[in-house]
Amino acid sequence: MQLETYISDLLYRYDCVIVPQFGAFLTHRVSAKVHETTHSFYPPKKALSFNEQLQTNDGLLANYIAEVEKVPYQVAVEKIAKQVKAIKSYLIEGETIALNNIGDLILNTEGNINFEPSHHINYLTDAFGLSQFSSVNITREVHKETVEELEDVIPLTITPEKRKSRPYLKYAAIALIALTIGGFGASKFYAGQIENHNQLAQEEANEQLDAKVQEATFVIENPLPAATLTVEKPTGNYHIVAGAFRVEANSDKKVQQLRDLGFKARKIGVNRYGLHEVVYSSHTDRLEALKALRTIKRTHNRDAWLLVKAID
Repeated sequence: MQLETYISDLLYRYDCVIVPQFGAFLTHRVSAKVHETTHSFYPPKKALSFNEQLQTNDGLLANYIAEVEKVPYQVAVEKIAKQVKAIKSYLIEGETIALNNIGDLILNTEGNINFEPSHHINYLTDAFGLSQFSSVNITREVHKETVEELEDVIPLTITPEKRKSRPYLKYAAIALIALTIGGFGASKFYAGQIENHNQLAQEEANEQLDAKVQEATFVIENPLPAATLTVEKPTGNYHIVAGAFRVEANSDKKVQQLRDLGFKARKIGVNRYGLHEVVYSSHTDRLEALKALRTIKRTHNRDAWLLVKAID
């Protein structure tokens, strides 16, 4: 039995895996970090450690082995004990026990177990697919200091440009302002004349309209006959049920869907289970209802059924 395989499987899902009468392998989450010297980036991981004091069987490892190997629980406990006994004997003889994907175990001079975890595997499932990588050092060119040094050596001077005087531009600007003011005044006067003319025309049109209205007479010689609408009210105790709904809004939606398809659908109330019942149609004649039910089952819904119920 490869004990380290089962321990490794459980470390992906649990933070503590106890090997009875031997010790416990513990994990704790470590955040991602960057090494400033080597410029290496390390993803988050589960750091692995070993505690020799935790030896009480919690059943986790034994149950997992029993499930995988299809053996009774007690047989799995005995297999673990046999494997632990062999590991301890090798440690006492001074050998290093290498547990694949977990780490190395060795007995120190004080008789305690030292554990060196393996760094080849990351038990943090959230970091699956992430690996360590290094980035080259980024060098940036600094131009500001160079410019400041040049300014200290060669000072820059700004000489204002002398402009020639052009007096004729002043007179052109005055003439342009005068033309603008004159044009604005003329535009205002013309707009005022148009507004007065439109107002007079509107008043004259209103007077003519009032006169026409006063002269007009309305005589209705042939009044239209009154319209009579006949609304067919669904009746009958034989109902073809389309479905029953816990939420009333869903029953309203179902009614509208069936009506769009041409059925005389409606709600017939709430049944004893608190469900809103929707029917394709209601009939007074039982044979007519059965005929309609067969048609609906054949063309639309095989689950439709006939309900006999008196509706107030």
